[in-house]
Amino acid sequence: MKRRIEKRCIETAGMEALMVRLFDTIDVSNMAWILAADHALRDAFGETLVDLLPSYTTLLLHYDCRQLSHAEALAHVRDALADLTPADTRQGQRHEIPVWYDESVGPDLARVAKRAGMSIAELIDQHCQDEYCVFALGFAPGYGFMGLVDDAIATPRLTTPRRHVAAGSVGIADRQTAIYPLPSPGGWNLLGRTAVPLFEHAKRGEPLLRPGDSVRFRSISRTEFEDQGGDTTPMEERP
Repeated sequence: MKRRIEKRCIETAGMEALMVRLFDTIDVSNMAWILAADHALRDAFGETLVDLLPSYTTLLLHYDCRQLSHAEALAHVRDALADLTPADTRQGQRHEIPVWYDESVGPDLARVAKRAGMSIAELIDQHCQDEYCVFALGFAPGYGFMGLVDDAIATPRLTTPRRHVAAGSVGIADRQTAIYPLPSPGGWNLLGRTAVPLFEHAKRGEPLLRPGDSVRFRSISRTEFEDQGGDTTPMEERP
């Protein structure tokens, strides 16, 4: 790996939580180091670990303060990161997600295409062209923050979020892309919809997507979407 860890900053994030910051900038190559730190910290903390949340540039670590003092937790983190080497990101699962791209379920499709100076078909091709890294989970159960989308189609979030976004909606916000696993409010630019369940898939309480996984989208027809059990109820165009 040519890219190295930019920093190893440990910040107090609460009475029993530490924020481990490895990078200042978002980059796909960060993930090999983030995953390596995730594995090393889990091994170092063992049963004293309550939760560990990897993200784009950081890991939020929650430990059991009944078993570890703040000083001991800091020592564990420093020891875990001392001889860190990048993880093999090829171990992450690769997912192909079929998407019905249509203005009835992707009300921002035409606007995002126009902003990029593309036809709708060109925008769809561009969104399906790249393989996206799952950087983090959050916002809602199974919601994976993925990227990085090509600069040509990167689009700022909506100024006013929608009150209701349908489950399975696929959207873009800046250089990120994501799928809404559940009905919820949301401010991402919606391009289409998938019938793939992201959280209900997890019968054992585990989401479909995990940090370090990769996703490629595939454009499908309305008929194929319906055959997969997709909901064709149109989205409201206005937030």
